[in-house]
Amino acid sequence: MQIFSELNKNPGLSIALGFFDGVHSGHRAVIQNAVNYAKKNDCKSAVITFKEHPCCFFYGKSPKYILSGKERENKIQALGVDYMYELDFESISGLTADEYLKDVLVKYFSPCAISTGWNHNFGYKKSGNAKFLHDNSKKFGYEYFELAPQKINNEIISSSTIRKYLSRGEIEKANAMLGYQFYTEGTVVKGQQIGRTIGFRTANLIYPEALVELPHGVYSVETNFGKGIANFGTRPTVNGEGTLLEIHILDFDKDIYGQTLSVKFNKMIRAEKKFPSLDALKKQIENDIKQL
Repeated sequence: MQIFSELNKNPGLSIALGFFDGVHSGHRAVIQNAVNYAKKNDCKSAVITFKEHPCCFFYGKSPKYILSGKERENKIQALGVDYMYELDFESISGLTADEYLKDVLVKYFSPCAISTGWNHNFGYKKSGNAKFLHDNSKKFGYEYFELAPQKINNEIISSSTIRKYLSRGEIEKANAMLGYQFYTEGTVVKGQQIGRTIGFRTANLIYPEALVELPHGVYSVETNFGKGIANFGTRPTVNGEGTLLEIHILDFDKDIYGQTLSVKFNKMIRAEKKFPSLDALKKQIENDIKQL
Protein backbone atom coordinates (compact mmCIF):
# COMPACT_ATOMS: atom_id res chain seq x y z
CA MET A 1 0.00 0.00 0.00
CA GLN A 2 1.34 3.40 -0.98
CA ILE A 3 0.77 6.18 1.53
CA PHE A 4 0.49 9.85 0.53
CA SER A 5 0.20 12.95 2.68
CA GLU A 6 -0.81 15.23 -0.19
CA LEU A 7 -3.23 15.04 -3.09
CA ASN A 8 -2.06 13.84 -6.49
CA LYS A 9 -3.73 12.83 -9.73
CA ASN A 10 -4.75 9.20 -9.40
CA PRO A 11 -7.90 8.65 -11.48
CA GLY A 12 -10.35 5.76 -11.60
CA LEU A 13 -10.23 4.70 -7.97
CA SER A 14 -12.72 2.92 -5.76
CA ILE A 15 -12.46 5.02 -2.62
CA ALA A 16 -13.51 4.65 1.00
CA LEU A 17 -14.04 7.81 3.05
CA GLY A 18 -13.69 8.10 6.82
CA PHE A 19 -11.27 8.63 9.68
CA PHE A 20 -11.35 4.95 10.68
CA ASP A 21 -9.93 5.23 14.19
CA GLY A 22 -9.65 1.67 15.45
CA VAL A 23 -10.47 0.16 12.05
CA HIS A 24 -13.26 -1.66 13.87
CA SER A 25 -15.79 -4.07 12.36
CA GLY A 26 -17.93 -1.26 10.96
CA HIS A 27 -14.94 0.48 9.38
CA ARG A 28 -13.71 -2.75 7.83
CA ALA A 29 -17.08 -3.27 6.14
CA VAL A 30 -16.71 0.12 4.40
CA ILE A 31 -13.09 -0.38 3.40
CA GLN A 32 -13.62 -3.97 2.27
CA ASN A 33 -16.51 -2.87 0.07
CA ALA A 34 -14.21 -0.42 -1.73
CA VAL A 35 -11.52 -3.08 -2.11
CA ASN A 36 -13.96 -5.71 -3.38
CA TYR A 37 -15.42 -3.30 -5.94
CA ALA A 38 -11.92 -2.49 -7.19
CA LYS A 39 -11.04 -6.14 -7.60
CA LYS A 40 -14.26 -6.92 -9.47
CA ASN A 41 -13.90 -3.94 -11.78
CA ASP A 42 -10.17 -4.06 -12.48
CA CYS A 43 -9.30 -0.79 -10.78
CA LYS A 44 -7.39 0.32 -7.70
CA SER A 45 -8.73 1.05 -4.22
CA ALA A 46 -7.91 3.90 -1.86
CA VAL A 47 -8.75 5.16 1.61
CA ILE A 48 -9.07 8.94 1.85
CA THR A 49 -8.61 10.00 5.46
CA PHE A 50 -6.77 12.47 7.68
CA LYS A 51 -3.52 12.34 9.61
CA GLU A 52 -5.13 13.72 12.74
CA HIS A 53 -8.72 13.51 13.94
CA PRO A 54 -10.85 16.51 12.82
CA CYS A 55 -11.46 17.28 16.50
CA CYS A 56 -7.87 18.50 16.63
CA PHE A 57 -8.86 21.34 14.31
CA PHE A 58 -12.31 22.11 15.70
CA TYR A 59 -11.60 21.82 19.43
CA GLY A 60 -7.83 22.13 19.67
CA LYS A 61 -7.46 18.65 21.11
CA SER A 62 -7.76 15.10 19.93
CA PRO A 63 -9.90 12.34 21.33
CA LYS A 64 -7.87 9.48 22.73
CA TYR A 65 -7.13 7.10 19.87
CA ILE A 66 -7.97 3.40 19.78
CA LEU A 67 -4.96 2.65 17.57
CA SER A 68 -1.68 4.40 16.95
CA GLY A 69 -1.34 6.00 13.52
CA LYS A 70 1.08 3.28 12.40
CA GLU A 71 -1.20 0.46 13.51
CA ARG A 72 -4.16 2.10 11.76
CA GLU A 73 -2.10 2.06 8.55
CA ASN A 74 -1.16 -1.57 9.10
CA LYS A 75 -4.76 -2.69 9.59
CA ILE A 76 -5.95 -0.78 6.53
CA GLN A 77 -3.14 -2.26 4.45
CA ALA A 78 -4.09 -5.75 5.63
CA LEU A 79 -7.50 -5.30 3.97
CA GLY A 80 -5.85 -5.08 0.55
CA VAL A 81 -6.04 -1.32 -0.02
CA ASP A 82 -3.76 0.00 -2.77
CA TYR A 83 -3.42 3.64 -1.70
CA MET A 84 -3.93 5.58 1.51
CA TYR A 85 -4.18 9.36 1.55
CA GLU A 86 -3.64 10.86 5.01
CA LEU A 87 -4.48 14.48 4.36
CA ASP A 88 -4.18 17.60 6.50
CA PHE A 89 -7.73 18.30 7.64
CA GLU A 90 -7.15 22.03 8.08
CA SER A 91 -6.28 22.42 4.39
CA ILE A 92 -9.76 21.33 3.30
CA SER A 93 -11.81 22.29 6.37
CA GLY A 94 -13.32 25.38 4.73
CA LEU A 95 -14.64 23.55 1.64
CA THR A 96 -18.35 23.03 1.25
CA ALA A 97 -19.56 19.52 0.51
CA ASP A 98 -19.96 20.47 -3.15
CA GLU A 99 -16.43 21.90 -3.32
CA TYR A 100 -14.92 18.89 -1.59
CA LEU A 101 -16.65 16.50 -3.96
CA LYS A 102 -15.78 18.44 -7.14
CA ASP A 103 -12.43 20.00 -6.30
CA VAL A 104 -10.92 17.14 -4.35
CA LEU A 105 -12.54 13.76 -4.92
CA VAL A 106 -13.55 14.18 -8.57
CA LYS A 107 -10.66 16.43 -9.64
CA TYR A 108 -7.91 14.21 -8.28
CA PHE A 109 -9.44 10.73 -8.22
CA SER A 110 -12.29 10.62 -10.76
CA PRO A 111 -13.72 7.82 -8.60
CA CYS A 112 -15.48 4.87 -10.17
CA ALA A 113 -16.99 4.15 -6.75
CA ILE A 114 -17.31 5.77 -3.32
CA SER A 115 -18.02 3.81 -0.14
CA THR A 116 -18.88 5.36 3.22
CA GLY A 117 -20.58 4.46 6.45
CA TRP A 118 -24.24 5.32 6.91
CA ASN A 119 -23.42 8.28 9.18
CA HIS A 120 -20.51 9.79 7.22
CA ASN A 121 -20.44 13.61 7.09
CA PHE A 122 -18.05 15.96 5.32
CA GLY A 123 -17.75 19.53 4.07
CA TYR A 124 -18.16 22.83 5.88
CA LYS A 125 -20.58 22.49 8.79
CA LYS A 126 -21.09 18.82 7.82
CA SER A 127 -23.07 19.84 4.76
CA GLY A 128 -22.28 16.59 2.97
CA ASN A 129 -23.65 13.17 3.86
CA ALA A 130 -24.72 9.85 2.36
CA LYS A 131 -27.72 11.38 0.60
CA PHE A 132 -25.53 14.07 -0.96
CA LEU A 133 -23.12 11.48 -2.34
CA HIS A 134 -25.99 9.38 -3.65
CA ASP A 135 -27.69 12.36 -5.32
CA ASN A 136 -24.48 13.34 -7.11
CA SER A 137 -23.38 9.87 -8.21
CA LYS A 138 -24.83 10.02 -11.75
CA LYS A 139 -23.62 13.57 -12.29
CA PHE A 140 -20.01 12.63 -11.59
CA GLY A 141 -20.13 9.07 -12.86
CA TYR A 142 -19.41 7.02 -9.76
CA GLU A 143 -21.28 4.27 -7.96
CA TYR A 144 -22.09 5.07 -4.38
CA PHE A 145 -22.30 2.54 -1.55
CA GLU A 146 -23.74 3.50 1.82
CA LEU A 147 -22.82 0.75 4.27
CA ALA A 148 -25.46 0.02 6.88
CA PRO A 149 -24.52 0.24 10.57
CA GLN A 150 -22.83 -2.88 11.86
CA LYS A 151 -24.27 -4.12 15.15
CA ILE A 152 -23.42 -6.50 17.94
CA ASN A 153 -26.02 -7.40 20.59
CA ASN A 154 -28.32 -4.85 18.92
CA GLU A 155 -25.84 -2.03 19.58
CA ILE A 156 -24.31 -0.03 16.73
CA ILE A 157 -20.55 -0.44 16.49
CA SER A 158 -18.79 2.93 16.70
CA SER A 159 -15.45 4.34 17.79
CA SER A 160 -17.10 6.46 20.49
CA THR A 161 -18.84 3.42 21.99
CA ILE A 162 -15.59 1.44 21.91
CA ARG A 163 -13.79 4.30 23.70
CA LYS A 164 -16.55 4.31 26.31
CA TYR A 165 -16.18 0.59 26.97
CA LEU A 166 -12.38 0.80 27.14
CA SER A 167 -12.46 3.73 29.56
CA ARG A 168 -14.76 1.67 31.81
CA GLY A 169 -12.57 -1.40 31.64
CA GLU A 170 -15.22 -3.35 29.74
CA ILE A 171 -12.56 -4.91 27.55
CA GLU A 172 -14.59 -7.84 26.29
CA LYS A 173 -17.35 -5.58 24.96
CA ALA A 174 -14.80 -3.32 23.28
CA ASN A 175 -12.99 -6.28 21.72
CA ALA A 176 -16.26 -7.67 20.37
CA MET A 177 -16.88 -4.40 18.52
CA LEU A 178 -13.29 -4.07 17.36
CA GLY A 179 -13.20 -7.61 16.01
CA TYR A 180 -9.75 -8.01 17.58
CA GLN A 181 -8.13 -7.49 20.98
CA PHE A 182 -7.37 -3.94 22.06
CA TYR A 183 -3.61 -3.68 22.29
CA THR A 184 -0.57 -1.55 22.68
CA GLU A 185 3.13 -2.07 22.26
CA GLY A 186 6.34 -0.39 23.26
CA THR A 187 9.93 -0.80 24.34
CA VAL A 188 10.50 -2.58 27.63
CA VAL A 189 11.97 -0.19 30.22
CA LYS A 190 13.39 -0.71 33.68
CA GLY A 191 11.08 -0.24 36.63
CA GLN A 192 11.67 -0.45 40.38
CA GLN A 193 12.44 -4.19 40.02
CA ILE A 194 10.35 -5.00 43.09
CA GLY A 195 8.30 -7.66 41.31
CA ARG A 196 11.22 -10.05 41.10
CA THR A 197 11.68 -9.88 44.87
CA ILE A 198 8.24 -11.47 45.37
CA GLY A 199 8.53 -13.96 42.54
CA PHE A 200 6.70 -11.98 39.84
CA ARG A 201 9.21 -10.43 37.49
CA THR A 202 7.60 -7.85 35.21
CA ALA A 203 8.28 -6.22 31.87
CA ASN A 204 7.41 -2.53 32.01
CA LEU A 205 6.02 -0.26 29.31
CA ILE A 206 5.19 3.43 29.17
CA TYR A 207 1.52 3.49 28.18
CA PRO A 208 1.07 5.69 25.06
CA GLU A 209 -0.40 9.05 26.01
CA ALA A 210 -2.42 9.24 22.77
CA LEU A 211 -4.31 5.98 23.40
CA VAL A 212 -7.59 5.61 25.25
CA GLU A 213 -6.62 5.28 28.91
CA LEU A 214 -7.86 2.17 30.64
CA PRO A 215 -8.93 2.26 34.29
CA HIS A 216 -6.08 1.56 36.68
CA GLY A 217 -6.26 -2.12 37.43
CA VAL A 218 -5.21 -5.68 36.72
CA TYR A 219 -5.78 -7.29 33.33
CA SER A 220 -5.56 -10.64 31.62
CA VAL A 221 -3.29 -10.15 28.60
CA GLU A 222 -1.47 -11.92 25.82
CA THR A 223 1.96 -10.82 24.65
CA ASN A 224 4.37 -11.73 21.87
CA PHE A 225 6.30 -13.68 24.54
CA GLY A 226 3.31 -15.51 26.01
CA LYS A 227 0.25 -15.18 28.21
CA GLY A 228 0.42 -12.85 31.17
CA ILE A 229 -1.14 -10.64 33.79
CA ALA A 230 -0.74 -6.88 33.70
CA ASN A 231 -1.11 -4.03 36.15
CA PHE A 232 -1.82 -0.60 34.75
CA GLY A 233 -1.53 2.22 37.23
CA THR A 234 0.60 3.96 39.83
CA ARG A 235 1.60 0.91 41.94
CA PRO A 236 0.43 2.38 45.29
CA THR A 237 1.69 -0.57 47.38
CA VAL A 238 5.29 0.28 46.46
CA ASN A 239 4.79 4.07 46.26
CA GLY A 240 5.27 4.09 42.49
CA GLU A 241 5.88 7.30 40.61
CA GLY A 242 3.92 7.99 37.45
CA THR A 243 1.72 5.61 35.51
CA LEU A 244 3.19 2.38 34.20
CA LEU A 245 2.02 -0.78 32.46
CA GLU A 246 3.65 -3.77 34.17
CA ILE A 247 3.32 -7.23 32.64
CA HIS A 248 4.19 -10.50 34.33
CA ILE A 249 4.58 -13.09 31.58
CA LEU A 250 3.78 -16.59 32.78
CA ASP A 251 6.56 -19.18 32.68
CA PHE A 252 9.01 -16.65 31.26
CA ASP A 253 12.23 -15.44 32.84
CA LYS A 254 14.29 -13.86 30.06
CA ASP A 255 15.82 -10.38 30.02
CA ILE A 256 13.91 -8.40 27.36
CA TYR A 257 14.92 -4.85 28.30
CA GLY A 258 15.02 -2.70 25.17
CA GLN A 259 12.92 -5.14 23.15
CA THR A 260 9.46 -4.49 21.72
CA LEU A 261 6.59 -5.96 23.71
CA SER A 262 3.07 -6.12 22.29
CA VAL A 263 0.24 -6.47 24.80
CA LYS A 264 -3.28 -7.61 23.89
CA PHE A 265 -5.95 -7.12 26.53
CA ASN A 266 -8.49 -9.88 27.22
CA LYS A 267 -10.41 -8.67 30.27
CA MET A 268 -10.14 -6.57 33.40
CA ILE A 269 -9.76 -8.67 36.54
CA ARG A 270 -9.97 -6.01 39.26
CA ALA A 271 -9.23 -2.39 40.09
CA GLU A 272 -5.79 -1.37 41.33
CA LYS A 273 -5.54 -1.07 45.12
CA LYS A 274 -2.97 -0.52 47.83
CA PHE A 275 -2.04 -3.54 49.93
CA PRO A 276 -0.67 -3.42 53.48
CA SER A 277 2.47 -5.37 52.58
CA LEU A 278 4.39 -6.98 49.74
CA ASP A 279 3.33 -10.38 51.07
CA ALA A 280 -0.33 -9.38 50.78
CA LEU A 281 0.34 -8.15 47.25
CA LYS A 282 2.01 -11.45 46.37
CA LYS A 283 -0.99 -13.44 47.58
CA GLN A 284 -3.36 -11.23 45.59
CA ILE A 285 -1.30 -11.67 42.41
CA GLU A 286 -1.44 -15.44 42.92
CA ASN A 287 -5.23 -15.20 43.13
CA ASP A 288 -5.38 -12.92 40.09
CA ILE A 289 -3.42 -15.42 37.99
CA LYS A 290 -6.01 -18.09 38.82
CA GLN A 291 -8.58 -15.92 37.01
CA LEU A 292 -6.70 -15.84 33.72
